[in-house]
Amino acid sequence: MQNLIQSRLLRWAAAFLFIYSIILTFSPAVRERSWDVDYRLSHWVGFAMWLGLIVIAHWATAQYLPDRDPHLFPAAALLSGWGLMTIWRLDSTFGLRQGIWLSVSIAVFVAGLRLPQNLAFLRRYKYLLLTSGLVLTAFTLIFGTNPSGIGPRLWLGCCGVYFQPSEPLKLLLVIYLAAYLADRIPIRLRFFPLLIPTVFVTGLALLLLFVQRDLGTASIFILLYTVILYLVTGRRRVLLVTAGALALALFIGYLSIDIIRIRVDGWLDPWADPVGESYQIVQSLLAVANGGISGRGPGLGNPGLVPVAISDFIFAAIAEETGLVGTIGLLALIWLILARGLIASLRAPDGFRRFLAAGVTTYLGIQSLLIIGGNLRLLPLTGVTLPFVSYGGSSLLTSFIALLILLMIGGQHEIEPASLPNPQPYTILGGLLGLGIAAAALTLAWWAILRGPDILTRTDNPRRAIADRYVPRGGLLDRNNQPIHVTRGESGSFARVYLFPELGPVTGYTHPVYGQAGLEASLDEYLRGLKGNPSSLIWWDHLLYGTPPPGLDVRLSIDLNLQILADGLLGDHHGSIVVMNAQTGEILAMASHPTFDPNKLDEEGGSLSQNPDSPLINRATQGHYPLGSALTPLVFAQFGEAQPNNAELVAFYKSLGFFQAPAINMPVSLGAGAENPEDIRVSPLQVALASAALSDHGIIPSPRIAMAVNTPEQGWVVLPALSQPIGAIQAEAADEAALSFIAKGKTYWGYVGQAGDEDSDVTWFLAGTPPAWQGSPLVLVVTLEEDNRFLANSIGSQILREVLSQ
Repeated sequence: MQNLIQSRLLRWAAAFLFIYSIILTFSPAVRERSWDVDYRLSHWVGFAMWLGLIVIAHWATAQYLPDRDPHLFPAAALLSGWGLMTIWRLDSTFGLRQGIWLSVSIAVFVAGLRLPQNLAFLRRYKYLLLTSGLVLTAFTLIFGTNPSGIGPRLWLGCCGVYFQPSEPLKLLLVIYLAAYLADRIPIRLRFFPLLIPTVFVTGLALLLLFVQRDLGTASIFILLYTVILYLVTGRRRVLLVTAGALALALFIGYLSIDIIRIRVDGWLDPWADPVGESYQIVQSLLAVANGGISGRGPGLGNPGLVPVAISDFIFAAIAEETGLVGTIGLLALIWLILARGLIASLRAPDGFRRFLAAGVTTYLGIQSLLIIGGNLRLLPLTGVTLPFVSYGGSSLLTSFIALLILLMIGGQHEIEPASLPNPQPYTILGGLLGLGIAAAALTLAWWAILRGPDILTRTDNPRRAIADRYVPRGGLLDRNNQPIHVTRGESGSFARVYLFPELGPVTGYTHPVYGQAGLEASLDEYLRGLKGNPSSLIWWDHLLYGTPPPGLDVRLSIDLNLQILADGLLGDHHGSIVVMNAQTGEILAMASHPTFDPNKLDEEGGSLSQNPDSPLINRATQGHYPLGSALTPLVFAQFGEAQPNNAELVAFYKSLGFFQAPAINMPVSLGAGAENPEDIRVSPLQVALASAALSDHGIIPSPRIAMAVNTPEQGWVVLPALSQPIGAIQAEAADEAALSFIAKGKTYWGYVGQAGDEDSDVTWFLAGTPPAWQGSPLVLVVTLEEDNRFLANSIGSQILREVLSQ
């Protein structure tokens, strides 16, 4: 029966990895959306190696352990194959090395099956085994190296072959503790005399690890020692004392050891330094969030963006490409091994093998939870490997030796289990390990589903920029469908081109380093195809390609001819121009100077944010200016010849919308409200909306700039306004005021106002069509950051003459 169950489970594992390998092969075609690509083929060597080794190991277990637990080996085999395929996908060179180490591990595993199942030799040579491990670990202090060339020197070896003694040392410590305590328990020594030798040996190992700065392994040693001691004695105070000691050690280490302080700070607030010390954990969380529920697909994510993705962060790499579904499956496999390991412990025929099985299970569980928790910001980073999965020959070999021990202990059903007077410690251990797995699953769901959509919009997330190279982004068009921003190139090299760079502060940019701004940011969901496309298409493209469908074009209310005129007239002067349809709120032109060229962000992006002239700011919507006398026509419309007091003026300004940000599909900022009218700060867009009331019988329109989106099913779909028009001034009073400010010989009302503060002078020019105008009612606001009434009037007059003559 065991052979049948194990064979069936291994077939399922092989089928999963076969399908995984097929998807990896075709992933370049899926990413490029073309059959003319270079397909991935090298990983099939890894799959063939895994398949052959697993067949040999299956035959050997059937031959030498007929009564084994049939669930343990298939779970470990699938984990090792999954890890091998992931490593090979990330780096074929390391994948080949991992395949060789897998061959060594399986060879040792198969050879170990011939050993006596009672494992008495481990009990007999416990001192020799542990001493050998300590000596090898001590050698790293003198002969140690690091394969990467930097970092702690925890390895022995050269010429491309390295071994990390601290990996098997964990297992040797478990063997020693299990054997020593099993030998001493029948004698019934007192608690403290029982502990003295174990404390000495464990302390010696910890000292070596602290000197090496291998703090992750040191943490595992402390936890292993605590758990085994608790299982032997059944005293809960052991857990409490160890928890307190770990907390104290963490606190002292935080104050005295740089690496601990860095990792704790990164754990508590990774967003404080996302491109520095916390880069690894931030990119890990972004990878998990990018995977979402179903993942981007094997070969379709960007797990290589996470440093050390083949080892320390392989769980994040798997999460990005297989999503919440895949990683929950991986956690289930780990829990299966842990659960079956605890069952083997409870069925063990003597105390030594019971303690050994429980210790090995704890080792696998603690190490798995530490690295998974570190990847998910559930725990501080420790730098340990994920058993069976991460790259590393020492870790893989140790994991398979641990699996061998569990199989040999659990494969003796014909022998009566040893008596267990107090099973509660084992129940609590199982509960704690299960709680850890559950916490990891919940944290996965938190980052993948709840927090994912928010953190993926961060500017330090390069994944969206990479995706944009493979999926065309929708264009921005003017009201006559003339292109403003377009995407050019082919799949894999799509690039954004800004045809009218003077519009940079208004229309913005999308850039892999500097993120997004302007309309490119506010309309991003339409431009990326995440909104406006059918939900089924979005779902299908995400499932098949791991990316959104092609983006949609958005039509703006901007008139490019009028926009070019406004930019030309504003020239090198600092300020803004807003031309608006006073009835519909459609913005026909919006200029903000000084401007910048989004096409040159690669060369100039770093200096733009430091430029004292603030070219990145859209002064029309984000500039804050004092009003001064600018609103004289509006004040006259509201109060006539009367002189309002400050409270009345503030109330009137509030009714004009100056105390709230305009509702429009573009970045805006709210100026400063105050009890003194002289302290109020507003944007030119707010003034333009208020001034529209004089050209449209006292009504303030709802502002609009994004007019329609070109959907695949319905064609051009009108985008609704985000607010409703407001009746701010009585119609008769507004009409009378507009007529009062029409200069002789002019066809429009107009007024030049001035304002200033300690920092600068501001000149306002407000103008618009009269109430009886037969065409579309218009309003214009020119804002200059200088004292120049003549220039403001000249700019506004030229624009109005051009518009009204059409």
